[in-house]
Amino acid sequence: MIGTLEYVDVLDRAELLGKMILDSDIMKAYYQAKHELENDPEAQQLIKAFNDIKLHYEDVQRFGRYHPDYNEIMKEVRASKRNMDLNGKVSAFKVAERNLQRLLDEISETLAFSVSTQIMVPKEGALFAEGGCASGSCGTGGGCSCKAS
Repeated sequence: MIGTLEYVDVLDRAELLGKMILDSDIMKAYYQAKHELENDPEAQQLIKAFNDIKLHYEDVQRFGRYHPDYNEIMKEVRASKRNMDLNGKVSAFKVAERNLQRLLDEISETLAFSVSTQIMVPKEGALFAEGGCASGSCGTGGGCSCKAS
């Protein structure tokens, strides 16, 4: 049983770890990339265009290949995503986001494994990535990062 003073010490150390993460170069790079992305009109327009076509895509996905606009929407989604991803601010943000996620995953693994190597920890931002879809009820629509083969 953990005592009150030990509990307070654990919380203090967790708070210190949080502050170290917030003060890290990785976090600063993430905030900088996020700020630049949010303040770039071209990037924001590309993101909006992608989100708009994605809404139509979600409607089409309910019927799959049987929807009359299926092929057209699939092409538009891919083209819009490609245009968005090729934008310098978007790609810089995604790199910074992946670097931050990698840091958080490493910290989670270190903490968990210091308790027991049997504890399952997130990998690449997805819980139990090696086992497939974390939700177990994915229709491979991409909502859980699973991909249809």
